Amino acid sequence: MSDQDRAFMRQAILKMREAGVIQKTGGPFGALVVLNGEVIACAGNSVIKDHDPTAHAEMNAIREACRKLGTAHLSGAILYSSCECCPMCYAAAYWARISKIYYAASWDDYNDIFDDSKINQDLLKPYPERLLAPQQILREEAQAVWKEFKALSNGARY
Repeated sequence: MSDQDRAFMRQAILKMREAGVIQKTGGPFGALVVLNGEVIACAGNSVIKDHDPTAHAEMNAIREACRKLGTAHLSGAILYSSCECCPMCYAAAYWARISKIYYAASWDDYNDIFDDSKINQDLLKPYPERLLAPQQILREEAQAVWKEFKALSNGARY
């Protein structure tokens, strides 16, 4: 970890304070996407402002970075998050092919008001034991669409 990494994290923490304490657009979360030493995107949590439970700082920063770069892949990019990524944000970073994640606060620092660690624990359980109890239906119909999609020569691949 370098001085530059610390400087980027401080920017994420400033955005965290701006979003959660000053502007109150959502919880105190901030994130940066950095590629080749350049900040591509900086965003705060906007769940309250946007009425969107997916508008976490990391999601907002990833979306902004992808739009700016015109791609769904952020290979080589680093995500600096003011807090440990929730499972959704980690998955988004994974899908975006982000190369590294740094975080400041951990789930234990705020687990009295946000459920990140509880969601993670729930995901480790078998489907029937999970809070939302995912249940599979109409698999054959969905498989038929997958078969069509896989046959496309120019189908979206990411």
